[in-house]
Amino acid sequence: MSLYRSLVWPFIRHVDAEKAHRLTLTLLKSGLTPFLRHIDDPVLATRLFGKRIGNPVGLAAGFDKNAEVPDAMLRLGFGFVEVGGVTPRPQPGNPQPRLFRLEEDRAVINRMGFNNEGLAIMARRLEQRRGSPSAPQGLVGVNLGVNKDSTDRPGDYAASYEKLAPLVDFAVVNVSSPNTPGLRNLQGREELSALLTRIQPLHRQLKTPLLVKIGPDLADEDIDAIAQLALNFELDGIVATNTTIARPASLRSGNSKQTGGLSGAPLFERSTEVLRQLYRQVGGKMTLIGVGGISSGAQAYAKIRAGANAVQLYSALVYEGPGLVARIKSELAALLKKDGFSSIADAVGADHR
Repeated sequence: MSLYRSLVWPFIRHVDAEKAHRLTLTLLKSGLTPFLRHIDDPVLATRLFGKRIGNPVGLAAGFDKNAEVPDAMLRLGFGFVEVGGVTPRPQPGNPQPRLFRLEEDRAVINRMGFNNEGLAIMARRLEQRRGSPSAPQGLVGVNLGVNKDSTDRPGDYAASYEKLAPLVDFAVVNVSSPNTPGLRNLQGREELSALLTRIQPLHRQLKTPLLVKIGPDLADEDIDAIAQLALNFELDGIVATNTTIARPASLRSGNSKQTGGLSGAPLFERSTEVLRQLYRQVGGKMTLIGVGGISSGAQAYAKIRAGANAVQLYSALVYEGPGLVARIKSELAALLKKDGFSSIADAVGADHR
């Protein structure tokens, strides 16, 4: 059993989930937390958006909403970090409580509602780190959202992309959060086409890689339509997937009845299936990032074999702590070697061959 599971978790599990998260960010900002000096196995090295990273394991959006600790998380061993979601104007999000652990299910439900400090503060922090000679290796991207009361959602995304694109390595248009009313409607063919039409000129001008993040609750034909739109608008990738509004019958926790997006272990199978379908449509033509339910090297490997160029996690950290990152990387390296792969790139989409 890890030190986190034996010493930290018994205390943390009795603290309100959002308060515990805030405490974690405070500790990371203080510099008092120990950084894991884990040297990545060379087999894990890969390229993301043309840039080399030491490993394909990333931190998903939602953990560091305001770009407070991206470098601290890179030092914990992540190959890349996605901050946000950020909205043009600051907003408090939904009423508390809004973050719930489902301990028996190794899952989390959130209805945060894009609570964040806004675009200006995010930009200032990213600009400060961009010029720092001590910034660790690894990529930093940003997740773009919209204000709840926005009257021009495509305009919100375009404004945020224009402001932040020069400060990050990639940007993700989040059209799949279930916690902002009507947002998931932007995954529809006409709505998404209008949004991408608005942002495409900026993408061509600024050239910062642009991705779209989709939900796991889409019908197969909608997934195919999004894949085709991503190709038509020359996006750089798709992130699959966001949280789900579904509630599998297998859930045991009393918190399973809470409204919001479900993440963690119960999402693994569906999110991987969405990824597999996307690869059949766009594999090799754009980057696919697999998210949802990863808590082991075997699960990261499964997503890579299904078509992911890289993976992200967040919810499993709640239960396993920061040592999870090194464990996943070690297990993933062993699996790659066992199957005779000399690199991550060689294994991407292996299940389709």
